[in-house]
Amino acid sequence: MVRRIDQGILLAHTRLIEKAKRDNLSLILFRNGTVMDVPACEL
Repeated sequence: MVRRIDQGILLAHTRLIEKAKRDNLSLILFRNGTVMDVPACEL
């Protein structure tokens, strides 16, 4: 069950990055206590 949840999360992550690249969007990430704005060209 946990494996399927992990696969779903990975698929959603992959689709989000593909959409950001396709539409030239930036992603806002919260990592290690800081907020990061990552442009599509850096993904």
